[in-house]
Formats: sequence, C-alpha cells, structure tokens
Amino acid sequence: MPTDETATAEVLCRVAAVELVPVEQLRRDRQPHLVYLASLTTQKGRRAMRGALDAIASELSAGADNGALDADSVPWHLLRYQHTQAVRAALVARYAPATVNRALAALRGVLREARRLGLMSAEDCAAACDLKPARGERLPRGRALREAEVLALLGACDRRSRAGARNAALVRLLYGCGLRRAEVVALDCEDYVAGEAALKVAGKGGKERRAFLGGAAAALDAWLASRAHVAHPALFLPIDRLDRIGARRLTDQAVLDILQRLAAAAGVERFSPHDVRRTFITQLLERGADPFTVQRMAGHAQVTTTQQYDRRGEDVQRRAAELLRLK
Repeated sequence: MPTDETATAEVLCRVAAVELVPVEQLRRDRQPHLVYLASLTTQKGRRAMRGALDAIASELSAGADNGALDADSVPWHLLRYQHTQAVRAALVARYAPATVNRALAALRGVLREARRLGLMSAEDCAAACDLKPARGERLPRGRALREAEVLALLGACDRRSRAGARNAALVRLLYGCGLRRAEVVALDCEDYVAGEAALKVAGKGGKERRAFLGGAAAALDAWLASRAHVAHPALFLPIDRLDRIGARRLTDQAVLDILQRLAAAAGVERFSPHDVRRTFITQLLERGADPFTVQRMAGHAQVTTTQQYDRRGEDVQRRAAELLRLK
C-alpha cells in the first residue's frame, strides 16, 4: 500500500508531466542531456547515467496523459525547481539512497549543460539544482569469497589446456590485484612488466595505477607462454571449444561467463566478478594491510569507497570488542 509520501510524489510528478509537454524539438547538438552524456569519459558511465535519466523521465511521465517519456523526449531545459523537487520525492520513495543520488547527479549535470547552452538562466539552473542528497543506508550488496572458494575455482581450471591456463590467470589477477572487469579486458600484453611482476592498469576516469601481481605472476606467465603464437595485443583472448585462441579481445560478458562456469564446476556459490574485487579488499584488510594502501591498490579516489567493499562483518566487531574486556 503506498505511503503518504509516495502518493504526494506521484501527484507532483503528474503535475510536472502535464506542464512539460515539449514545445519545440532542439537540434541534437543543442539537447542538454546528449551534451552531458557526451562529456562523460567512459562508455560504462554513459550507460549508467543514461539509465538514470530514463528513470527520471519515467517518473515524470507516471500517470500522465501525454505518454511515457524517456531521456530523449524530456524537455530538460524547461525543468524548474518545482519539477526537480517532485522528481527527487518520487525517486526517494522508490529507490535506494545511492541510486537516488546517482540520478540526482545526472539531473544536475544535464541542467548545467542547459545553462551553458543558453537554454536556462543561471538563476533557474541554480534553483533547480538545489536538491538535497538522499540519506540512509542499505545492507551492502555482494559478498566476499572464502579462501577455500578461490582455491576451488583455481582447481577447476585445467592447466593442460589453453583455456585452463587463461582462466587460472584471469582468476589470479581478479583476486590478487582486485581488478574490475573492464580493467581486465582492457589490458594489453605490453601493460605487463615481467621484471617487476606488475601491471599498468587504466582505471576509472583515465587514472592509471600499478598493480603488483604477487602470487599471480606465475599463472600469467603460463598463460602468456600458451598464447605466444598469437600476435593480438590484448592480454586476454577468447578460446573456442577446440581450445583454439581467437584474435580479438575478451569481453566483459565473457569474463562473467567464465567465472560462472568455473563456479558451477567447483561447486562454489554464485558470485559476481565484482565480488572477487570485494574479496581482494576484504582479505587485505583482514590480514592487517593499511586501509590507505588498500585504497591505492584498489584505485579508489577516497578511502571511504574502499570501506564500502569491506565484508569482514560482525566477526571483526566481536573481536574488537574483546580488546576492551577487563581482566
């Protein structure tokens, strides 16, 4: 049953939708949402923010008579303070705080582009962007794998085959370096500095970092030896059922598929590639690594982001409480 806040948000958005019937079709190079999306540095970021703008458009058109809107059909330059407050109220009633704040960031970005394009006054833009962030926390998503599970995944890799050598190197890098899926598939052979057992990783926002391989170096060397006859620059390549290496870069989806097959073969509970990154961070913290060092290793801009990946749970709190036990 909808709450009073939800009902109010729906009414506000319905009024906003009636007011926002498009009155003109701007050229594509004058449409603020397209200019905003083009300003983002990664394809993944553009997809995420496009989804956020579509969600806002859906809220604006909920229950209205002028049909469902998407990001391309919203007259963003006509949004004013009352509209953006209605959007915020509707989003807060429906989504988790982190999702709401991402959508509000996208909305502010579009409105500022409308101002730069001369479609909004500075005063209207400032008022429409004056949106309080959503507060609150949800239980963290994902999990950290146990060490035994990681070993089981590696055990499911048949090292006698090229696919097994590649998969073992892939698991080792995800676990030992905490790489994101996009970072793994973007790696080239020349990014591997064998003499230093390190990788040059291109992270989010064009930020580069050095990832030290530790125990992953041997697995990576074995994979490189098995694919030495292939001249393609990408570090990880697809392999068909006949164990033949393809001359193209592995995709994000392929990484997910490989991990799911290994999990099924090893009897490991389902997990995501990002859970391996959570495992990397959690186990480093659990074994006493300095949080700021872990932050740099993970490629996070803020240590608070690194803390969100910590899955040590209540056991850590129990052990900490024991430190204060009076003797």
